[in-house]
Amino acid sequence: MQQSTKLPSLSDALIPIVILCSLLAAGVMFFGDSSSSGPNQIALLFSAGVAIIIGLNNGYQWHELEGAIIKGISLALGAVLILFAVGSLIGTWLLAGTVPSMIYYGIGLLEPSVFYAACCVICAIVALSIGSSWTVAATIGVALIGVAKGLELSETITAGAIISGAYFGDKMSPLSDTTNLAPAVAGTDLFTHIRYMSISAIPSFVITLIIFVVIGLNQQVVQTSGNMDLILNGLNDNFNIHWAMLAPLLVTLGLAIKKVPAFPAVCIGALFGGVWAILFQQGTIMILAQGETDVVTANVIVVWTALFNGISVSTGNSSLDSLLSGGGMSSMLNTVWLIMTAMTFGAVMEKVGLLKKMVQSLLNAVRGTGSLISTTILTAFGTNILTADQYISIVMPGRMFKEEFKQRGLAPENLSRALEDGGTITSPLIPWNTCGAYMHSVLLVNPLDYFMYCFFNLISPILGIIIASIGYKIRYLSKHADVESEALKPG
Repeated sequence: MQQSTKLPSLSDALIPIVILCSLLAAGVMFFGDSSSSGPNQIALLFSAGVAIIIGLNNGYQWHELEGAIIKGISLALGAVLILFAVGSLIGTWLLAGTVPSMIYYGIGLLEPSVFYAACCVICAIVALSIGSSWTVAATIGVALIGVAKGLELSETITAGAIISGAYFGDKMSPLSDTTNLAPAVAGTDLFTHIRYMSISAIPSFVITLIIFVVIGLNQQVVQTSGNMDLILNGLNDNFNIHWAMLAPLLVTLGLAIKKVPAFPAVCIGALFGGVWAILFQQGTIMILAQGETDVVTANVIVVWTALFNGISVSTGNSSLDSLLSGGGMSSMLNTVWLIMTAMTFGAVMEKVGLLKKMVQSLLNAVRGTGSLISTTILTAFGTNILTADQYISIVMPGRMFKEEFKQRGLAPENLSRALEDGGTITSPLIPWNTCGAYMHSVLLVNPLDYFMYCFFNLISPILGIIIASIGYKIRYLSKHADVESEALKPG
């Protein structure tokens, strides 16, 4: 005889959330920007334990909850495979000189008369090439802040330009962990997600660049920076820099255009990068081989290592070392750990009915499609404020709203874009969020100061809400295809 279960109360739903928010806030207080490297995972598991206790008290059996956890984690395994492939791709692209060449030519775009806009473009290019806004801020961002100091320009506006560009590039990069996570949670594929994001992201970025150009019209940069010269010289000294090094990027983009699924496309891109490294970066490979004299053995060891553990370059310049080192599958383990614990928490909350109870409360104010998408964006932003972590701001609202989007016949890319607009993009604006704390630590500008100059991060969620409200480009599932052109439902 099956044991009956009772419906949770609103207080049942709120208890794990309150505990999670409290633990996450404590994690940021005690561990700062490293709180997502272990403390947040423990907070998620502890809160999942609280939700399990509530579920057991409401009549659920342990084997039911365990099955829900396994199912929840399995939903993210596709993203996990892509993340591991992306880690390998970053490693071989660094080794092949693809990423260094993109950085080199990106820096060459810096024009004195449009300094802030140029900062934004440079950071966007680098973030697009490596898929990490944090690495951009800690390397190119630090150099650009140094340039601003030397030229007596506003460090606050420069920080806003750096973050705007870095997050645009991160958001549009198939190498980014959050750009992979959002479609995995929503149930769509990576490249569909990126194409759909461009509807709001590209106009937001164009508006951002126009604003930075206007701000910089009366400011002239009259000298170059030694920091930038050090980076350019370091890139030339350690890699063969040439436009031909961009071939792995073009191959991967070509596969994406041909709509090859993300996992095989990224794997092919990673392997192609390894071959390109062997052909054009023998000097770098022999240095990394650490005394191995046999050329064939050296090539095999270094490329193989780049695939699973990335590369580590030592130039004597710590900023340059950080920029040129990294990648490998191992670099994604912390993100995978966080995804698994977040999915564990979400799965228990969903199985016990706690998420449904919260969604019902939120959906009371939702009337149309536009209102649903806008509510999702605002919920992701609120989750960023409450939980202080951009990954959780994607996973939790994604789990909460996924079924409602499906019931309304909405394509999952509507949800994935809303999660990024409200979650990923707003994370550096919040001082106690791990992203805000990190940006403060590397750029030495308080988020409360640079907040108003992160134009892309402010415009993108607002534009996302406007697009949803007017019913523009809302996509429906195939059986609702006719509705898309005839009966859009603005909120």
